[in-house]
Amino acid sequence: MKILDRYIIKNFLITFVFTILALTVISVVIDSSEKADDFVKSGLSSSEIITKYYIGFVPFIISMIFPLMVFIAVIYFTSKLAGRSEIVAILANGVRYRRFLQPYFIGGCLLGLLLWYCNMFVFPMGNSIRSDFQVRYIDNNSSYYTGQMGNTTFYLKSDPNTYVAIRYYDTTNKVSSGFFLQKIKGNQVYYNLRGESIRWDTAHKNWKVENAVERQIDGIHETVKQMPSMNLKLSITPADLRRDEYLKDKLTSPDLHHFISMEEMRGTEGLNTYKVEYYRRIATPFSVVILTLLGAVVASRKTRGGSGLHLAFGIVAAATFVIMDRFSIVFSSKGNLHPLIAAWIPNIIFTIITFFVYRKAPK
Repeated sequence: MKILDRYIIKNFLITFVFTILALTVISVVIDSSEKADDFVKSGLSSSEIITKYYIGFVPFIISMIFPLMVFIAVIYFTSKLAGRSEIVAILANGVRYRRFLQPYFIGGCLLGLLLWYCNMFVFPMGNSIRSDFQVRYIDNNSSYYTGQMGNTTFYLKSDPNTYVAIRYYDTTNKVSSGFFLQKIKGNQVYYNLRGESIRWDTAHKNWKVENAVERQIDGIHETVKQMPSMNLKLSITPADLRRDEYLKDKLTSPDLHHFISMEEMRGTEGLNTYKVEYYRRIATPFSVVILTLLGAVVASRKTRGGSGLHLAFGIVAAATFVIMDRFSIVFSSKGNLHPLIAAWIPNIIFTIITFFVYRKAPK
């Protein structure tokens, strides 16, 4: 690695760390002022609030602003180089423009790999801490929060031939007020089970059906059997019956992929939100590299506006990136846009913009 590479990468990383720490501190201050009443009502000490909430809130904020802070840091640092005519001197000494961008690419790849690992494992752990605190001490005290109500009917696919309906499931007592099961071979129902209620047996790790009516169907023949109770093995646990709005943020990427596969096998609808989150965790690290190169190309040109003009462009571009990302997620979650396309649309568009700006940049 040449002196030029070490110089640019070092200053790039230092500027990025300073920028993201400054924005994180500001976010913590704003959040603490907004939630001061909730913290007081919780009765927790300052150390408990830090360990039970902010140790998870800080990774959450970093995950949100990471690519944009890379972009702002690159623009700020590179515009300073351009303002001091260092880039002119570098190019005047025979360094090709593509070679000048090489340390930016290396730095962007390093930060992209860091973000990829954090998206996979670190940020979900932080989100788990933050969301548990949010649900227990903030959401439950809000008049707008409906919580995990026990009045939802779940329609699930336990295995390729077994379909289950559980009505009005109470997540606290782990009991429902209605149960229905069918086994189908081809297009014929050969087994039917109904129960007045179904309860999770924590000792035996299975379900207990109360007032069960079991039907064995063989063509035109039917055998009916009534039982006051019966034990039932299903590939469904109480954890699968929770409506957790923070679940996609709390699962690590391997767990999220497994969750999506299991829910698809069960025939669950509305999985686009989880799929977008999974693909976004892969696409976001690439956006770090793209935004790094775009910021370097834009800010390397010396202008009369100096750093202010470059930073203004950076803020506008960052806002555009965020808006595109939010819109694509909404179109996928609420519409028919494929989750993979939704996660990669901002990267594709900004890659085209970066290539166009690079071709027009003075070299």
